[in-house]
Amino acid sequence: MLVLSRHRDESIMIGDDVVVTIVDIRGDKVRLGIEAPQSIPVHRQEVYDAIQRENRRASQTGAGATKDVRPPQS
Repeated sequence: MLVLSRHRDESIMIGDDVVVTIVDIRGDKVRLGIEAPQSIPVHRQEVYDAIQRENRRASQTGAGATKDVRPPQS
């Protein structure tokens, strides 16, 4: 893990496309501004973990789980 010290309104670069800026510091909380291309998803860790869990759960659904689904008849 790389650990950097930054003051408010200072930034770090991740690659050529991602800029992380320290927006505010209040007590033990730091607010970050993140500029990234739309093709790069940016999530809080707990949201990312929930997405991964849901993706794993969905991928473990058996192939027969949807075979009885029929379109409504007109």
